Amino acid sequence: MTYHAIAIDGPSGAGKSSLARKVAEAYGFIYVDTGAMYRAVGLKVKNSGIDMNDEAAMAAMLADTDIDFVNGDIILDGVIVNKEIRANDMSMMASNVSALPAVRAKLVELQRKMGQTKSIIMD
Repeated sequence: MTYHAIAIDGPSGAGKSSLARKVAEAYGFIYVDTGAMYRAVGLKVKNSGIDMNDEAAMAAMLADTDIDFVNGDIILDGVIVNKEIRANDMSMMASNVSALPAVRAKLVELQRKMGQTKSIIMD
């Protein structure tokens, strides 16, 4: 079976998420909210108490991190975290972890993995 991966990029407020959701629904793709992935990493960092400046601890945590999207749910290490990642403090955590090259690399790896097992559209 052939899977497809589409990425939509652009400035904030341009309607990327709305478009991605509509395309996903129309074509039966999985909508991947990449911002939610950063929020999920932020949640894991917060819950584990890891210092984001501790590169070894971050690397170990990331090596043991899985994020997926199933039936509209955001799954972090096998647990649905839809509500937890939308807490107010997760915006800042997402911003903080997104600045770390190791986090960006891990999320790209996970996105590629998703694209090999299902058709996805990401914003």
